[in-house]
Amino acid sequence: MTENKRIALSSDHAAIELRQAIAKHIAEQGWEAVDIGPTTPESTHYPIHGKAAAELVASGDCALGIIVCGTGQGIMMAANKVEGIRCGVCSETFSARMIRQHNNANMLALGSRVVGEGLALDIVDAYLNAEFEGGRHATRVDMIEAPKA
Repeated sequence: MTENKRIALSSDHAAIELRQAIAKHIAEQGWEAVDIGPTTPESTHYPIHGKAAAELVASGDCALGIIVCGTGQGIMMAANKVEGIRCGVCSETFSARMIRQHNNANMLALGSRVVGEGLALDIVDAYLNAEFEGGRHATRVDMIEAPKA
């Protein structure tokens, strides 16, 4: 994969505990968790946090990103607005594996109100242990990355 073992982590207020569990879990696997918060439960805006994590990935500072909000949907949409980001929201392991193998996703989004901690960690493992297959999938990823006409 890559020499860069840094993963950007962020969430909104609804997902702090799950994000912290993920940070601990990936650190135990040898990844460096770059946890950019938030740290307090006051209401916050998921687009800010999705974008901030995506910028760390797009810049190359982090190899991958994992972001969490209530459903995973909103924070994923915010991340995907950053050029070079391919983020998918997953609520089961098959999709998490496929977004890496077929879409070369560099970010994963999860919904803290959709999946429990145990399943979330399984999804993270499926995502991190998968590798991009290239080939016909590379052509499709290039099409995703092509500038707007």
